[in-house]
Amino acid sequence: MTRADDDLTLGDFMPEGADDAVAYAGKPLGPSPAKVATAEEVVAALRTVYDPEIPVNIYDLGLIYRMDVDGKGDVKIEMTLTAPACPVAGAMPGRVAEAVAAAEGVGEVEVSLVWDPPWTRDRMSDEARLALDMF
Repeated sequence: MTRADDDLTLGDFMPEGADDAVAYAGKPLGPSPAKVATAEEVVAALRTVYDPEIPVNIYDLGLIYRMDVDGKGDVKIEMTLTAPACPVAGAMPGRVAEAVAAAEGVGEVEVSLVWDPPWTRDRMSDEARLALDMF
């Protein structure tokens, strides 16, 4: 029996053995961290990650839907991709988690890949639109 395209889930695009759409990186900072990253510092780390097919970082592309930094420096991120069949679907959450975990004052990082709401060009920053000539 063949499944229709409408029946496909993210798991159908993930590498064998991958946890459906969650990546983890980093380690706890301890009970009283000397420094906890700010939201701006986490955003700066996110801006170092680029979609390999688009010359714009994932933050300005509007792929980050939610980002929470707690008082221990732990970060939870919900992100999406421009399309479910994106060839980096299996690798991108891990790349994002590692980039954020490398920022000073960041402890454990959890990145979840979500598809709701679907990404649209309206989520892009003005800088991304300018870089991609999409005004």
